[in-house]
Amino acid sequence: MNNSQFDLIVIGSGPAGQKGAICAAKMRKRVAVIDRTLMIGGVCVHTGTIPSKSVREAIFQLTGNAVRAFYGESYRGKNDITVPELSFRVKAIVSRETDVIRSQLKRNGVAVFQGTAQFVDPHTLEVQGDTEKITVRGDHILIACGTRPARDPQIPFDDKRIVDTDSISCMEGLPREIIVVGAGVVGLEYTSFFAALGIEVTLIDQRPTILDFVDREIMEALAYHLRQMGTTFRLGEKVTRVGIDPNRDRVFAELESGKKVQGDALVYAVGRQANGDRLNLAAAGMEADARGKIKVNEHYQTTVPHIYAAGDIIGFPALASTSMEQGRLSSCHMFGAPSEHMSDLFPYGIYTIPEISMVGQNEEQLTAAKIPYEVGIAKYAELAKSMMLGDETGMLKLLFDRNTLKLLGVHVIGQRATEIIHIGQSVLYYGGKVDYFRDTVFNYPTLAEAYKVAALDGLNKL
Repeated sequence: MNNSQFDLIVIGSGPAGQKGAICAAKMRKRVAVIDRTLMIGGVCVHTGTIPSKSVREAIFQLTGNAVRAFYGESYRGKNDITVPELSFRVKAIVSRETDVIRSQLKRNGVAVFQGTAQFVDPHTLEVQGDTEKITVRGDHILIACGTRPARDPQIPFDDKRIVDTDSISCMEGLPREIIVVGAGVVGLEYTSFFAALGIEVTLIDQRPTILDFVDREIMEALAYHLRQMGTTFRLGEKVTRVGIDPNRDRVFAELESGKKVQGDALVYAVGRQANGDRLNLAAAGMEADARGKIKVNEHYQTTVPHIYAAGDIIGFPALASTSMEQGRLSSCHMFGAPSEHMSDLFPYGIYTIPEISMVGQNEEQLTAAKIPYEVGIAKYAELAKSMMLGDETGMLKLLFDRNTLKLLGVHVIGQRATEIIHIGQSVLYYGGKVDYFRDTVFNYPTLAEAYKVAALDGLNKL
């Protein structure tokens, strides 16, 4: 068989690319994956999900955040935490994850080509490696090459003190004061990391409210925690200029309102640019939008039927978890394997300190839809397990129909929120009612029993 001819060629080895490639390989298809040198696992493993969540866990443990409820708010586990200490943990986990992915691809007989890919025609890709250029052909192609931080040409990035989210690891030590521009999910996560390290953070966003898709009560609780940790919010403010004042050796951001914010460093976290603009899509008879995103149908097919796209490159919801499923479903559809559409009931995980997770509808959506609902709340302070974990400020919130008792949404803030959300997700998926939580038995002591406490609280209001 021709070494350059494949049933499927996948561009990108992040969550969507990996799962798409392995799914096709399990169906005995001849599969190749193309990704840049040293980027096996994609942005998820190297600069995005895995590194940021590894940093979060390291900060959580090193600062003593987990036990502060016992020893008081002034307690610090380790003073003078350094960048190398955080980087050491990240590098170890990234290395292990990369090895796991390489092993999975190899075990399933997937060929890996290292380099950058560009279309030559709808079935042919040119791969520019470190030293040589090769050409490969595929009956089907899956584009899963993700995104990169959007860089405003007006911002003078030096990747040392003025950085984007990919170059945070290059910062020269930890600053005492930092400016974060952009209060999206990533901006908020890094804001909370810095704040937990005792760094004074100024968070700037031109929108007047933060994360509109998150339940307002949960969002207010997060904002309260961040303020308690020393974060200053500048919302409804647009940054007009960024630079370094040579006289004071300080980074500054000038705002449209005339304010001037100063710090030791600045992180620019405003949006992502999809990598569709780097593939020479015109040669395949396709085009990307202004943000590099590619449009697909419900089966993840592009306008060229044998070319599919999945993951962050197609836009919302742009989560590692949903990207994995999109990649798998793409392969199922292209090779005629049975599959169902991805459920709309996927959970969100926002890995701030404290973390947030949600699934289903929120109060604002239910109010707009005129659905009569009731709320059941469990405060972590009521749970023995949360006291053991040192988190008495968390909360789990259930939303359910007053008339039918059908569960409509679950919202959690606090330790392990992203783990316990899956209990609510299962009940939602199967159309369950809130009285399930009242009538079932949960292990004690666990955070999961918050569901029973919240259900009793809500049902008592009827």
